[in-house]
Amino acid sequence: MTLKDRLVEDMKVAMKAKEEGKVRLSVIRMARAAIKNAEIEKKMEFNDEQVIEVLAREMKLRRDALEVFGQADRPDSVKALEEEMVVLMDYLPQQLSEGDIRQLVQETVATVGAQSLKDLGKVMGAVTPKTKGRADGKLVNQIVREVLGA
Repeated sequence: MTLKDRLVEDMKVAMKAKEEGKVRLSVIRMARAAIKNAEIEKKMEFNDEQVIEVLAREMKLRRDALEVFGQADRPDSVKALEEEMVVLMDYLPQQLSEGDIRQLVQETVATVGAQSLKDLGKVMGAVTPKTKGRADGKLVNQIVREVLGA
């Protein structure tokens, strides 16, 4: 079953669940709409990898908004975003822990022979495909900078 098929099936389940599935239903609909819009933009049918990219982008939007709403002292919006993020996490691959990212970055630094922050682009270019959809890009960049700056 593809990820898009799973979204359709889960949407049907959420529709039948009425009140309990309200947040889930709205997030699934939003995700399907984002995927459809991206497919229309690219003029092609997406595979699971491309669907994960779209879902990861939606997750990033929520992470960024969470930060803004947290600073603006909007607990109701923060709570709603956290609920949406929980639903999105069900469709994304297992997220890497900070320790896993750090280990991956150190291996990559050794592989590409990076010496300083000047090699940031090389390291990020090699690490990004390995962490795509499985880690927040900001966190990866932060860890790469720490490892290269040390």
